[in-house]
Amino acid sequence: MKRKELSAAERTGLMGTQPIGRLLIRLSGPAITGMLVQSMYNLVDTIFVGKGVGTLALAALAVCFPVQIFLLAVSKMVGIGAASIISRMLGAGREKEAGRIAGGSFVLVAFLGFCISLLGLVFLDPVLELFGASSRIMPYARDYLSIIFLGGTFFSVTVCSNNIARSEGNARVAMISMFIGAGINIILDPIFIFALNMGIRGAAIATVTGQFFAFAWITRYFFTGRSHLKFDWKHLVPRFNQSLKVLQIGSSSFARISGGSLMAIVVNNTIMHYGNEMHLAVLGVTNRMLIFALMPLFGLVQGLQPVIGYNYGAGSFERVKKALKYSIISATALSGAYWLLFQLAPCFILSLFSNDENLISSGAGILRILVLMMPVVGFQVIAAGTFQSLGKAGIAFVLSISRQILFLIPLAFLLPRVISPPLTGVWTAFPLADFLAVCVTAVFFIREMQKIGASASVT
Repeated sequence: MKRKELSAAERTGLMGTQPIGRLLIRLSGPAITGMLVQSMYNLVDTIFVGKGVGTLALAALAVCFPVQIFLLAVSKMVGIGAASIISRMLGAGREKEAGRIAGGSFVLVAFLGFCISLLGLVFLDPVLELFGASSRIMPYARDYLSIIFLGGTFFSVTVCSNNIARSEGNARVAMISMFIGAGINIILDPIFIFALNMGIRGAAIATVTGQFFAFAWITRYFFTGRSHLKFDWKHLVPRFNQSLKVLQIGSSSFARISGGSLMAIVVNNTIMHYGNEMHLAVLGVTNRMLIFALMPLFGLVQGLQPVIGYNYGAGSFERVKKALKYSIISATALSGAYWLLFQLAPCFILSLFSNDENLISSGAGILRILVLMMPVVGFQVIAAGTFQSLGKAGIAFVLSISRQILFLIPLAFLLPRVISPPLTGVWTAFPLADFLAVCVTAVFFIREMQKIGASASVT
């Protein structure tokens, strides 16, 4: 017998009644799957570019990736900020206000995405030089990033919309959106790169095409009445105070993600000072793999956040505590499994991306160093995401900038000057920054759990 499909209101209501384990699986499962698929097209791009174009093209991807990450950071800032507010409003029964926040956020993120893309195209060469592009890398990086910017607005709206869909308990729609974008990109990559001999430009065109179709899918969901959130056209005019609140809450996500862009300026230029394009290509490949490994953790957070926000808004503090316990255990298990894989088979993994024996042999040792503290990163990701869900923007912001900005950038600048060879100092900065960030996060998280425990005992 066919199972009855839940209405939008019923899906939202389950966040306050469904057993926590099943609820997290229902919300995080699609988010994890979708994010793995979304990050997989980054890996596929890297594989096809590495195998079909070469090491210099891989170095170009390493230069371009932080610029793409900045655009992602702005999109996540609006999307996660809006989702945090919307989930708590739905938990408190304020559905009309939730719809107004969502509508204004769509327009806000589209405007920001357009402005960033336009500025990126106007100042393309200076941006690439800032992120470490040498004269040999520049032609490849220019061909790739100029096309990526053309799809910037579609990408921004899609990322924001996916987060808002999850905030109302419909992670499946966000997952399908990411499947569409990644699937189209993966199909088109070999056609454009190899069959049509378009090289790195083909990889960029495939990416933008996938982003457009994902945008079409997710916007259709919201504007054809399938969402629990209802819009009037007047909701599409952002209100200053509401937009400011969205940006404040989302600022921690922006800081955490965009910190990678700021970090890349220091790290890429340091690598080019002490090494060469091959070392930059190694960092680019390993970064893509590490991001792929972290995607399940971010998917878990995305499923967790509406659960925390809804139940915190409804005063169900025991459910908040249970959700956090399950999530931390799951995140630690996932990050530990990836750590083991990277330690045992680094050469095999790198050989998937390149035929360059020098890159593979050099990259194996680098990868082992970069992931040294990965087993505890799962806790840090969950704990930092918790403060966003609770609307505590200040603490979330500090935790988000701790690893990359407060610790990694200074360490990457200083350690090469005291460790020989200097490039070993650059690689060592990564696990050391992870360790320090986990320590800081643990202090804030334990204190917050004590407060939630006290609230639970009162209720």
